[in-house]
Amino acid sequence: MRVVTFGEIMMRLNPEGYLRFVQADKFEASYAGGEANVAVSLANYGLDASFVTKLPANPLGEAARNAVRHFGVDTKDIVWGGERLGLYFVEKGASQRASKVIYDRAGSAIAKASRSDFDWAKIFKGADWFHFTGITPALGGENPEICLDAVKYCHEHGITVSCDLNYRGKLWTK
Repeated sequence: MRVVTFGEIMMRLNPEGYLRFVQADKFEASYAGGEANVAVSLANYGLDASFVTKLPANPLGEAARNAVRHFGVDTKDIVWGGERLGLYFVEKGASQRASKVIYDRAGSAIAKASRSDFDWAKIFKGADWFHFTGITPALGGENPEICLDAVKYCHEHGITVSCDLNYRGKLWTK
């Protein structure tokens, strides 16, 4: 089974251990995003997983791609362009203190993506399943239409679609 996932991958920065943002003088970096995490999990289970996104053509974009490729995820359909990689900062919770997340994703490469960036016929060649989350259309711009284009293609070609609505209050508004 070949599964294609589509969405944003960001650089995650968090203080070491359980330090708070205001206590930190160093941050650990890693890469994550809902759809990228799904692709990595599927690859770890031995499935043919592909992750599709748009990344800036710079060393940070390459590092984000390499983070999923390292786990055997197919990244050949990643689109290159845009100016920046989205960031998010995580302050790990401790005991009764909840975790805090601050997003810095405005103007990221995927947020500025256009419908013409993605050739769904090429991307879905041999695909059995398509997965995305509600986060991706919430990024705005042309992303709602990009997701709809992908879903329509899947419907017309018998590809199963799953969507984790994955509500983010910091993205959606009434």
